[in-house]
Amino acid sequence: MLSEIDAVITWVDGAQPAHLKKRMHYMAAAETPLHGNAINPHRWADSDELGYCLRAIELNAPWIRRVWIITDDQAPQLPDLSPAFCAKISMVDHCEIFAGHEQVLPTFNSLSIETMLWRIKGLAEHFLYFNDDVFVTRPVQPSDFFTPAGPVLRGHWADYSELADCPIKRRELALLNHFNQIKSATLSGYSADRIFLSAHVVHPMKKSVMAALFAEHRDAFLENIVHRFRCTGQFLPQSLHNHACIRAGSATLLEAHDYLHLAAGMFDDQTLDQVRAEMRTAATPAIKFLCVNDLPEFEQHIANARTWIEQTIGVGVGAQPEVRRIA
Repeated sequence: MLSEIDAVITWVDGAQPAHLKKRMHYMAAAETPLHGNAINPHRWADSDELGYCLRAIELNAPWIRRVWIITDDQAPQLPDLSPAFCAKISMVDHCEIFAGHEQVLPTFNSLSIETMLWRIKGLAEHFLYFNDDVFVTRPVQPSDFFTPAGPVLRGHWADYSELADCPIKRRELALLNHFNQIKSATLSGYSADRIFLSAHVVHPMKKSVMAALFAEHRDAFLENIVHRFRCTGQFLPQSLHNHACIRAGSATLLEAHDYLHLAAGMFDDQTLDQVRAEMRTAATPAIKFLCVNDLPEFEQHIANARTWIEQTIGVGVGAQPEVRRIA
């Protein structure tokens, strides 16, 4: 068993007046058109997901050594947590992880931030990267994330070769992540017809792998962090990490589908009954992780969404997810 594994969570409150003013200023000052997906306000929305994320870690992964919350000169209001767990939490400002590269700040770009996470002072060699909308729903062990050789990866192989030569004008909003994935894979020596797509779940990562990649691809890393908002030319840092581990033979690719991803826009493609059927799978023992990409949108269709999340992660009354129809 690995003795030290940390959790790293990125968080922002985009509605805070100072942050909003700063973001609007840099959006207006951009010298080139910004990708529509990169400036979607939902990217900076705070809908209390961090609280669910933290409570789920405390309940289902109490062996986590420390929890690092990455912020931009902000301080989140933490939920009710035990004193022992609160003692594990540290706030890390962007200035720390971008030390020596302060000229790229402020940044509103998750890819740029993820590029530098491994530079947290005191971070354990093995760490789990969470977006704040990812929750652990069952008791998990270090072996769910790491073997002695390296990370346990969740996802699947995909062929994006048709997109590799896609002209800029056809790069639809929903495909921004696809191009970031292609860039990550090609940096690792893979081609667009064979890309490992990471699931929307917890990302197990090794600090030493990211440090080695920084040394190998320094120019690409420095280019990745200059963009204040996401763009198609960037690479996805956790994807670069994963491809490097696969290439080195140190990664384990998990075949079991132990996560539930409720994506933004899913109600455009599915009926409410279909969504509820997916939600019910969260109650099965096989599901260990939940990602809810857009909680405000979800609440518009599922009135008891927050109660359901609490029950799913095990902190709600009865801890048995209940899926009800809208009243």
